[in-house]
Amino acid sequence: MRFRHPDGSTVHLAYCTNVHPAETLDGVLAQLRDHCEPVRRRLGRDRLGIGLWLARDAAHALVTDPSALRGLRTELDRRGLEVVTLNGFPYEGFGAEEVKYRVYQPDWADPERLAHTTALARVLAQLLPDDVTEGTISTLPLAWRTAYDDKRAATAHTALTTLAERLDALDELTGRSIRIGLEPEPGCTVETTHDAIAPLTAIGHHRIGICVDTCHLATSFEDPDTALDALADARVPVVKSQLSAALHAEHPHLPEVRAALAAFDEPRFLHQTRTRTAAGLRGTDDLGEALAGDALPDASPWRAHFHVPLHAAPAAPLTSTLPVLRAALTRLVGGPHPLTRHLEVETYTWQTLPPELRPRGRAQLADGIAAELTLARDLLTDLGLKELP
Repeated sequence: MRFRHPDGSTVHLAYCTNVHPAETLDGVLAQLRDHCEPVRRRLGRDRLGIGLWLARDAAHALVTDPSALRGLRTELDRRGLEVVTLNGFPYEGFGAEEVKYRVYQPDWADPERLAHTTALARVLAQLLPDDVTEGTISTLPLAWRTAYDDKRAATAHTALTTLAERLDALDELTGRSIRIGLEPEPGCTVETTHDAIAPLTAIGHHRIGICVDTCHLATSFEDPDTALDALADARVPVVKSQLSAALHAEHPHLPEVRAALAAFDEPRFLHQTRTRTAAGLRGTDDLGEALAGDALPDASPWRAHFHVPLHAAPAAPLTSTLPVLRAALTRLVGGPHPLTRHLEVETYTWQTLPPELRPRGRAQLADGIAAELTLARDLLTDLGLKELP
């Protein structure tokens, strides 16, 4: 979906396909048929943006076989779909029964992360619509914190600098500008937007910036205005933003609130949980740890890294951090010029919601994704953007 900003530029809205597990190119093609095109039809649009997630095997197949890449581009066009952004964070196995810490491997100190992201950039340059010259890719925020030391930090810095050089060369070759955004996430070396400023300033290249995920921003209790002001002051570009909402518990000391939270403690994904104290942010790596005894202080609200559907906040006594998303979006695209032109709804947790909230079958999932995109569209038009055909 495309929108015209009051300044005349085009802002793109997509939804991320990491909600549909697929590791192979055949699986990606099936996603387009079974999920993405039905969502587009529900929205009544001739064209729908999707933020493709390409696992290692799918990316390798596309970058080594020009005919396969042309075939994917043809299939996108045939189904009324377009791609300007990729989710390059998960490497493989995102649909496994247990993902947890595995999603952070390989990290930016591992040569495979550079190789994979380079492949994604080359693929994206060929998938961009004919009238679009800029593509974006979100990626791991360097590494999970416990796997990082000064030596690995230096290796990661070198890898990102090499990537920037490769992106320059790709632009010269294709006329397509591909940019990469580190996506701060709780528990990682770069947990907050503030943490991103030093490493990104050290790299100092306009093609390497930040991806602001509004669920992660909220989970870390970051104020959107403060965060975006700091990024602007440091001249760190917001490459893209993922529109997502975290789980919020206002009174975590109450038994009924803990019981409600426990329904979201599931085995596939990590749900980092945070609270603010007088001494600063406190947290656990997963929701189950927070609920076990007194691992986390409960005098102030808790937020958990669980991407809840944008249009359907959890039932009381829980809620979502949709207000943080609204505030961030207002700053990102509501001003005289957009801070980013690539927006991506990213709720990958539909099938791990408490059983009564899970979609039953493809049709209900498509309904839910379409409802999220409708909400995002309404937020954009309320900010003065005009939806384009």
